[in-house]
Amino acid sequence: MNEKQSKGLFQRPPIWLAILTVVTIVGISYATISNQLNESPINLVYDVQQGPLTISASVSGTIQAREKVIISSKLEGNNTIIYLIPEGTRVKKGDLLVELDISSMEDKRIDQQISVQNAEASYVSARENLAVVENQSQSDIDLAELDYQFAQLDLKKYMEGEFPKVQKETESKITLNEEKLVQAQEDLKWSEILFKEKYLAYTDLQRDQLLFHQAQLNLDTSKADLSLLNEFTSKRDLAQFESDVKQTKMALERTIRKSRASIVQASAELLAKKSEYDRQVSKLEKVIMQIGYGKIYAPMDGLAVYATSVQMNFRGNNEPLEEGSTVRERQDLIHLPTTSSYMAEVKVQESSLDKIRPGLPVRITVDAIPGKFFTGLVDKIAPLPDAQSRWMNPDFKVYNTEILIDGDGEELRSGMSCRAEIIIDQYEDALYVPVQAVLRIGGKPTVYIAQGDKWEPREVELGLDNNRVARIISGLKKGEKVLLTPPLSSAELSEDNANMDEASSQKIEDTLNKLKEQDASGQGPADTNRAPEGMNGQSGRGGTSPEGMGGQGGRRGFLPEGMSGGQGGRMGRSSDDSGQGERAGRGGRGGTRPNMTPEQREEMRKRFENMSEEEREAMRNRFRQGRESSSEGGGPSPSGNRGDRGAEQ
Repeated sequence: MNEKQSKGLFQRPPIWLAILTVVTIVGISYATISNQLNESPINLVYDVQQGPLTISASVSGTIQAREKVIISSKLEGNNTIIYLIPEGTRVKKGDLLVELDISSMEDKRIDQQISVQNAEASYVSARENLAVVENQSQSDIDLAELDYQFAQLDLKKYMEGEFPKVQKETESKITLNEEKLVQAQEDLKWSEILFKEKYLAYTDLQRDQLLFHQAQLNLDTSKADLSLLNEFTSKRDLAQFESDVKQTKMALERTIRKSRASIVQASAELLAKKSEYDRQVSKLEKVIMQIGYGKIYAPMDGLAVYATSVQMNFRGNNEPLEEGSTVRERQDLIHLPTTSSYMAEVKVQESSLDKIRPGLPVRITVDAIPGKFFTGLVDKIAPLPDAQSRWMNPDFKVYNTEILIDGDGEELRSGMSCRAEIIIDQYEDALYVPVQAVLRIGGKPTVYIAQGDKWEPREVELGLDNNRVARIISGLKKGEKVLLTPPLSSAELSEDNANMDEASSQKIEDTLNKLKEQDASGQGPADTNRAPEGMNGQSGRGGTSPEGMGGQGGRRGFLPEGMSGGQGGRMGRSSDDSGQGERAGRGGRGGTRPNMTPEQREEMRKRFENMSEEEREAMRNRFRQGRESSSEGGGPSPSGNRGDRGAEQ
C-alpha cells in the first residue's frame, strides 16, 4: 500500500460505514415521524350562539380639527427657524408665530437694488438714444429731399434754359459768320478787280483773301458747334441731369428706410431696456416680499399646533419643529383650528370597503382619554388608495376616511391617537359562529356538524362577519355543535394552490428518479440534489431536505418544517418555526440517500391531508421560496431561520 492509498483511506470513510450511518439515521427519523403521525388531532367544537350581534370594523387613526387654517412657509429655499412660538399657546390675531433666518435675503436685496440701478441707467440711455436717432433720421431725410428737389430743378433748368440758350447762341454765330463770309467775298471781288486795274497792291489782295478764308472757317466751325450740341452735348447733359434726379430720389428712399430701421432698432432697444428694468424692479419687489415672509403672524385667534405633531411622514421620521430646525418652502408649520369641532382621520383597508359607507355610526376611543367614548359618523372615503401606503407596500392598500365626531370636543386635541369602531350593522337576535368554522365546498359556505361520532358537512347561508364571528342566516340552529377545525382537504383549492401542489409533487418525483439513477450508477448525489420526503439529506453541497427529512449532509442543505438538522452541510437551515433542526453539520460530500418506502409515502400523504389550511399555505410558501432560493444559487430558507453556522458560504 503506497502513501497515496493510505491518505485516501483516511480522507474517505469506507462505504459500509456510510451505509450503516444512513440506515441508523433513517430508522431514527422513521420512528420519530411515525410517532408524530400516529398522534390523533384534537377536534375543537363550538356551540352555535344566538343573541345580539354587532358587525363592525375597527381601525386606528388620529384626531384632527374639523376646520383649520394651515400656515406654511412661503420663504424660498431651506431656511432656519430663529423663533418659534411654544406649541399649545393660545394666540391672538397678529401674534408672531414663526421667524425665519432672512440674512441671505437681505444680502440678495442689496445686490438686487444695484441691479435695478444699472438697469435704470441702461433704460434712460436707450430712451435718449432713441430721441437722438429720431432727430438724426429726420435731418437725413430733409437733406435727401433737398438734393432730390435740386436735381429736378437742374434738369428743368437745362431743358428750359441752358440748352435753348446755347442752341440759339450757336445758331446766331452761324448767321453772323454767314454774313461775314458774304462781306468777305464781296471785298475779295473788289480787291481782285482793283488789283487787275493796278489800283490795289498785291498785299491788300492777300489780306482780303485771308479774311474770306477766315470767314469761311468761322462759318464751318459754328455749324459744327451746332451739330455737336444737338447730337452729343445736349443728350449727354440731359442724361446726366435725369440720372441725378433718379439717384437723388433713390437716395431719399434709402434715407427714409434707414431712418425707419434706426428708429425701430432704437425703439426695440429701449423696450428691451425697459423690460429688463421692470424685471429687475419686480425681482426686487419679490425679494422684499420674501423678506416679509420671514415673519409669520397669526391670521386669527386660535391654538397653535405644530404640523409635525398631527402629520405622519411616510418614512416615519418626522422631526418635531424647534428653533434651529430647517424648513423648506411650502412646508406646513402651524395648524390653527378655526372651530372646536374635531374629526378622526383613519385608514380603511381595501377588504372592508364593501362594508363601509358614508353615514355609518362610529364609536371612538382616544388613548389619551381612557374610559370615555365618543360618537360620530363616517363623512367621506377617499376615491383612491393612500399613495404613501402604496409606496411602502404596493400590495397593501388603505383608503383615507374622515369621521366627524359629535359634540364640541373640548377634551380633544389635534394629533391624539384614537381607535374607531365603525358600526356596519346590528342585530338584536342573530345566529353566529366563528369564521374559522366556515369553509367553502363547491363554492358554497359549509360547516361540519356533529352527528353522533361523525362530522357531516352542511351548507349554510352566510351574512356579514366582523373578522371574528360570522352571522348565519339559515342552515343552523342554536346549540348545534360545529367543528372549528374542519378538514381542509374537502375545501376547494384555488388554481394557484393546486398548481403549486402539483409543481411541488412533480419536483419531488423528479428528485426521486434522479436519486435512483445515481444510486444505480454508484455515484454520490450531485451538488444541487434535494433529499425527498422522509429521507435524510446526508450529502450534497446544495441538498435541500423537504418536510420530514433530516438534512445530514450537504453544504447548503435546507431543512423545512419538522426536520432535524443532521451532521452535514455548512449552511444547514430549517424552516421549522420552533427553530429545531438549525444545526450546522459536519458531514462529508459523499454518500447515498435511500428511497422512501410506499408506507412512508402513504403516511406523509395522510399527514398532509390532516393539515390545516394555514399549515398547507405555509408549506406551499416554503416550497415556493425554496425554488426561488435555488434558482438564485442558494438563498435563505423559506421561514428565514438560519443555522448556527448558516452565514458561512
